[in-house]
Amino acid sequence: MKPESGWRRARVTPSLAESHRSIPIRQQSWLRKLLSFAGPGYLVAVGYMDPGNWATDLAGGSRFGYALLCVIMLSNLIAIMLQGLSAKLGIVTGRDLAQACRDHYSRPANFVLWALAEVAIAATDLAEVIGAAIALNLLFGIPLPWGIAITALDVFLVLFLQHRGFRLVEGIVIVLVGTIGLCFLIEIVLSRPEIGAIARGFVPSTQIVRDREMLYIAIGILGATVMPHNLYLHSSIVQTRAYDLTPAGRREAIRFSFIDSTIALSFALFINASILIVAAATFHTTGNVEVAEIQDAYHLLSPLLGVSAASILFAVALLASGQSSTLTGTLSGQIVMEGFLDIRLRPWLRRLITRAIAIVPAVIVSIVYGESGTAQLLILSQVILSFQLSFAVFPLVRFTSERAKMGEFANGPLLKVAAYSAAVLIAGLNIWLLAQTIAEVNR
Repeated sequence: MKPESGWRRARVTPSLAESHRSIPIRQQSWLRKLLSFAGPGYLVAVGYMDPGNWATDLAGGSRFGYALLCVIMLSNLIAIMLQGLSAKLGIVTGRDLAQACRDHYSRPANFVLWALAEVAIAATDLAEVIGAAIALNLLFGIPLPWGIAITALDVFLVLFLQHRGFRLVEGIVIVLVGTIGLCFLIEIVLSRPEIGAIARGFVPSTQIVRDREMLYIAIGILGATVMPHNLYLHSSIVQTRAYDLTPAGRREAIRFSFIDSTIALSFALFINASILIVAAATFHTTGNVEVAEIQDAYHLLSPLLGVSAASILFAVALLASGQSSTLTGTLSGQIVMEGFLDIRLRPWLRRLITRAIAIVPAVIVSIVYGESGTAQLLILSQVILSFQLSFAVFPLVRFTSERAKMGEFANGPLLKVAAYSAAVLIAGLNIWLLAQTIAEVNR
């Protein structure tokens, strides 16, 4: 059975057409072939270590110590599975997730899914805008409103890189990811965390569900880690590789793409866990349990650790995080609009629209409420992402589980159970938080 037989349209126009199948696959050796497929996983991974993660990880580490490390681990395992399904959908069907939804669902349903995806991208962009602005403020003393405005100019950087080829975009992102990882490796060494406490933090506790504040941060971590827009992104950018369009060629592409994304997401796990561990070792253990703002962390790191470079490394990593996430946000917005609505805007116009949606509320909040307001906005953006997540996850799991759509590549029974369990867990946690919040308001 051909995978295309379950779709209403036999063929679709590829998303990111300028980069579609533009990267050849080297056939000489296993390592060379792996390197040919390496890249998309890192573009996906940067979304798992953007400034929004910093806010939730810092809040979780300073307030609850190492207890939420298990949430980061669980979130990362779910992310590895879902990104693997996303890559498989793109490789097998030649469709990204947005195109698959447009083919399967009615027009009204697609419009709702598109709107929700746009909200998720705007929330992601909001975190990137605020994070980059905070980094500019900490490193160069640029006021937050001006820093937020400056971030609008990165549209030109994105356009320049896209015109230079997709491999350059991937290379820049990998360098930025390496910079973040190196900075936090040094921070962990400087903070000297307790190894036993770290190990206990990776063991799940029922207290996370019972404590509404802890659950709120936990869902924020989940929303910051498993990103809705990354599922649309990954299903498209894996198609930049010119793999053989045969069952054997697709199977090989799925295997190498899964290795690529798993390695890249392991880096994301290290960085997210590092942020929480540094916060727990530096702030929670010294009684600074209310450090939820990036600025506070920056100002306290050097005095508490006794090393002047600690704060600078922290800010450099934050700037690298914001800039790397910017690249993937642009691509995701283009994929979602083209896939759901079949509307193709010029990349610079699409980027300006997305960035304007993020900049306006960020500027208003930074002027009216200052640093504390932007910190709360960061955490709120991650909770919003978590609520949007189910609307991307359930269609992804459904499509990759249908044999009519995927043929021999459809999810097996165990993978199907695991994928739907993850989808239900995400939806259940969100419903629980909503009920807890409503109950709190009514008291």
